[in-house]
Amino acid sequence: MVRGTSAIVLVDPVRQGVPFKAAARELGHRVVSVYTHRYLASLERHAEGDDLSLYTADPAEAERLIAAAGVEARAVVPCLEAGVHLTDVLAHRLGLPGNDHRLAWARRNKAAMRAHALRAGVRVPEFRLVHTLQEIVAAAHEVGFPVIVKPTMGAGSQGVRVYSTPADLENRPPAVTHDVYHEEIREWLVERYVRGKEFAVNFFSADGDHRLVDMWEYLRPDGSDYDFPLWDIVQADAGHPDFARVESCVRGVLDAFGIRRGPSHTEVKCAADGVYLIEVGARLSGGPAVDLWIAHGGLRPFHDTIACYLGQRPDLLDRPVVFPVRFGSAVVHNEDGPGTLVAVHGAEEAARLPGVDSVELGYSPGQYVPLTHDNVSIPFSAAVHGPDSSAVLGTLARIRSLVRVETRADASAGGHDGAVVRS
Repeated sequence: MVRGTSAIVLVDPVRQGVPFKAAARELGHRVVSVYTHRYLASLERHAEGDDLSLYTADPAEAERLIAAAGVEARAVVPCLEAGVHLTDVLAHRLGLPGNDHRLAWARRNKAAMRAHALRAGVRVPEFRLVHTLQEIVAAAHEVGFPVIVKPTMGAGSQGVRVYSTPADLENRPPAVTHDVYHEEIREWLVERYVRGKEFAVNFFSADGDHRLVDMWEYLRPDGSDYDFPLWDIVQADAGHPDFARVESCVRGVLDAFGIRRGPSHTEVKCAADGVYLIEVGARLSGGPAVDLWIAHGGLRPFHDTIACYLGQRPDLLDRPVVFPVRFGSAVVHNEDGPGTLVAVHGAEEAARLPGVDSVELGYSPGQYVPLTHDNVSIPFSAAVHGPDSSAVLGTLARIRSLVRVETRADASAGGHDGAVVRS
């Protein structure tokens, strides 16, 4: 890499790494990638497309390595939840545009997130921070059932469990010891489980000006408590009865957490007594939304993300975001029990349905499949579109009538429910 070369620093460009790297090059910059976890660095072809690959979770070390390479960094961009803390601390050290570095930890660690929310007047569930599995039981009884237990540094619902009664906790205590990045779990939140409608809200921001891109409602098959929200997910429109109060709440969250630029993905729950913050992420949505924006809305989310972190104001901020169709997604779970995957029946037929943009199979026949509890244990998912919400719901129902996950109980397959993370 030529010294003095203009470069975009991408932090953890893994799942969305290819389009981020392509966008950086199209904007006239070289690519410097920083990988913050050993697990991410172990993924096959993770560094493909890098001009320079760095491996550290320490912002000071990343700064030294960039300086030693003689790179002229123009922006630091988060590409995954794992790297949001390093992104803004490193940007501050390099004198580059970023979000408030003093609140970077509160945007990554869920315990710090809850504590800062209370200081800022943002409504969050009652919670306790614990450091051992033994403390979880006492904390759950203090908070009151139902409770939800979650690692403070994970992602994708890995290791998250809901307990509706004390008997639930006694019968199936938390068993996951490592998070989705293969890091040991050292602390958990035990918090009151909020019953209500759950939404994921996507914004883009530039210099503190926030533009709503879209809002998605998580729909469940029944009213039971859940620890993994993904089932049917449908884009909500402005006529939704909760739309205005959710949008207003999230705007306040972005200001409270110092998110002034770039994309954000915030999850909230609407209860009878108000809207509760579940999680705020200062990064691009990791689900099917981004691909659907590109396919049907003409958006350039990867280019616009980089532009925001270059200190620019992308066109997205100055024009209405209007989609000619409505979006949705179906996530089919393995609910029958962990075992060897025999087949995902109906997947090919589902892929051919009108309005289905893409399908994704998480496992191949012969692989071990745990019960679906998180983003890394999904056997089948599909992204869809339609002229309105009713059409989208119809397509999602048709997919569910076709797709069935068949597993075979096999102790020799290895692993156990909740403790295996696949690449």
